[in-house]
Amino acid sequence: MPTLKIPTPLRPYTSGESTITLPGETVAEVLEALVERHPELKRHLLGDNGQLRPYVNLFLKEENVNQLQGLETPLTERDTLLIIPSIAGGKEHRRDHAP
Repeated sequence: MPTLKIPTPLRPYTSGESTITLPGETVAEVLEALVERHPELKRHLLGDNGQLRPYVNLFLKEENVNQLQGLETPLTERDTLLIIPSIAGGKEHRRDHAP
């Protein structure tokens, strides 16, 4: 079964688990199994449309699944998915241009 690596900020929703092995032949099936096991994660990972939220990146090896086949990306039993939430921050820079 594929393995999913959970980042530290999301571990409170997985009872502290950092690595979870889940059934599924596609990314979508693995995510479905994940939110079935840990329902609190759904609102952090998926939008109302069932797609990954814009600030959630999911990697298979070194490839973002959005650059592959998205949630329909096929997986093997040995694959590892890595969730990487985007981190916003820093100081906003604004430039005012005089006419």
